[in-house]
Amino acid sequence: MADDGRWIIRARLQFITLLLCSLLPTAGFTQQSVVLPNKAPAAAVANPNHRITLDVVVTDKSGKPVAGLQEQDFTVLDDKRPTKILSFAAIDESNPPKTPVQGVVVMDAVNIPFQRVGYERQQLEKFLRMNGGQLAIPMSLVFVTDAGAQMQPASTRDGNALAGLLNSNQTGLRSITRSAGFYGAIERVQMSLNAIDELATYEAKQPGRKLVLWLSRGWPLLSGPNIELTAKDQQAIFQTIVSFSDRLREAGIALYSIDQQGPEDAGSLQAFYYQEFVKGVPSANKAQNGNLGLQVLAAQTGGQVLTSSNDIVGAIASCVQDAKAFYIISIESPPADSPNEYHAVQVKMAKHGLTARTRTGYYAQPYKE
Repeated sequence: MADDGRWIIRARLQFITLLLCSLLPTAGFTQQSVVLPNKAPAAAVANPNHRITLDVVVTDKSGKPVAGLQEQDFTVLDDKRPTKILSFAAIDESNPPKTPVQGVVVMDAVNIPFQRVGYERQQLEKFLRMNGGQLAIPMSLVFVTDAGAQMQPASTRDGNALAGLLNSNQTGLRSITRSAGFYGAIERVQMSLNAIDELATYEAKQPGRKLVLWLSRGWPLLSGPNIELTAKDQQAIFQTIVSFSDRLREAGIALYSIDQQGPEDAGSLQAFYYQEFVKGVPSANKAQNGNLGLQVLAAQTGGQVLTSSNDIVGAIASCVQDAKAFYIISIESPPADSPNEYHAVQVKMAKHGLTARTRTGYYAQPYKE
């Protein structure tokens, strides 16, 4: 994305933050006057050949990836209608991708209690040193703190080297001054969205598919009956939703949300409330802040949301399995009647007992003359 496009996304994130502040019900706070940027919002631009590329992971009843399938085993539905498959490739050990799938582990020190950061680091180091430190796929680390997202230089299969890097990085406490209550939630959302924006920008420059494993409880959804949005507010949120959807897809990112609280969060509202926002947003009047949640983005990009266990080692290993066998399918994006026209995507399998997981939708654009 061009620099002006990134500036617009940053401006929208700032707008959403100020918007949430203005909605605070606490007496004594002054409503803030916020004006959207006067530049036209950056629209998601269809590829010149109007192709949408989908990375599809097929699993059996036990959740293990399935290799060896053929094109005829797949039916792709675009807005519930079968669409033609333009290209098909089966990726596995016998037919590896030209660029190896990369794993990116994100350590989130913003959205988890500090006392849990130590456990998170311990579990991650244990994973990295498994099998003598020989990783199945090249991996890299990202540290998300109050200072932003710290990207580590290059991916490597040397788990021992990454473990050393992990130990040399001192992930600090959050310094959010209003860490409790609504203000603290707003600040955490702002930092989290900025971090994923930085990550998407960085990974868009790297070739190939990326599995981004985000170790976090997720950030606050900031949606509910007490949050009222104007049409202008919803338009800003909708444009941000479209931008993230397009950029994560173009960067080849599948997000994985790994809740390191595990069973402690299993019955909490945080663990399942995100499901209210997973369905694709077709228009601005349907947009809510919750549509930008970590778990929501994970489900929509074809990743996984793992909440039932505090076994981070097992969770990471399970996610990495998605790189062993998957399918690259491209379809044509039909011309849209208007900009940012949402299209739901579903992949159905001919063989019983198999489940396909991929991106749940995209935003189509009108064809240029």
